[in-house]
Amino acid sequence: MRVLVVHAHPVAESFSAALFRTAVETLEARGHEVRPVDLYAQGFDPVMRRQERLDYHTRGSNVTPVAAALAELKWAEGLIFVYPTWWYSHPAMLKGWIDRVWVPHETFTLPEGNQPIRGLMTNIRLLGGISTYGAPWLWTRWVGDPGRRVIMRGIRAICAPRCRTFWLALHRMDNLGAEQRAAFVERVRARLRSLPV
Repeated sequence: MRVLVVHAHPVAESFSAALFRTAVETLEARGHEVRPVDLYAQGFDPVMRRQERLDYHTRGSNVTPVAAALAELKWAEGLIFVYPTWWYSHPAMLKGWIDRVWVPHETFTLPEGNQPIRGLMTNIRLLGGISTYGAPWLWTRWVGDPGRRVIMRGIRAICAPRCRTFWLALHRMDNLGAEQRAAFVERVRARLRSLPV
C-alpha cells in the first residue's frame, strides 16, 4: 500500500518525532511504499494568505500554491497522521496543512443546491491517527476530542466509502514514565504491522 505519513511537531527529539520514525520504519519493514511528510522539517507554510483564500473556491487557481502537497495526497492509498494534541486539537502547523491542501474540486465537491459536499479522495482507503495527549482520557472525551473528530469524521467522510480507520492515543503523556511510553511505541508497531500490504 502507498502510505503518506504526516507529522507535525517542531522538536526533532520529541516523543512525537520518535512515534513518527517508528511508524515510517514499521510500515517500510512490512513492505508498504511510504512517503514521510515532516511538516516542520520541510518548512511547510501553514498560513493561508489573502489571495489564496480569494482563490480557494476557484478550480485550478486553488491548486497552484499547494500542488506538490496535493499530488502526494492523491498518490496515497493510506494516510496516517502523527502529532501531539495541543489544546484538544491539531498543532497549528497541521491545521494549516489541512486548510490549505484539502481544496475544493480536488478533494471534495462544493455543495450544489440541497446536495452536500461529495468526497473525491476515494484513493484513500486507510486513515489513521497516532496522537499524544496531556489530558486524561475522560477529560478529553468530555471536551469532545476535536482533533480526532476532524480526522475520523470530517476527513474520513471524503475518503473511499469503505475506508478503514484506526486511532492510537496516549493520554496523560506528561505524567508517564519511560516504560509506559515504550509500551505505547510497541502498541503502535503492533497495529501498523497488522495492516495489509
